[in-house]
Amino acid sequence: MKKRPIIIVIARQHPGETPGSFICEGLIDFFLSKEKESEYLRKNYEIKIIPMMNPDGVAAGNYRTNLYGFDLNRRWDGAKQKIFH
Repeated sequence: MKKRPIIIVIARQHPGETPGSFICEGLIDFFLSKEKESEYLRKNYEIKIIPMMNPDGVAAGNYRTNLYGFDLNRRWDGAKQKIFH
């Protein structure tokens, strides 16, 4: 089987960016639609969607950070080690 390129969609990395949820929902609706373009994308690409990258920050009501106060847009790796070590 031919390996397909990957499309990655993430939303709500910053909890306060609520419009991202609506955009992500629209993208999901489009990817699942019967439009020729969406059928082409599904056939030729692997699509991965993370609709809420920072659910703990959203639940806590934070604007930019996760539950531990880290801005995930600046700390892609290593944030956990500082807390637990």
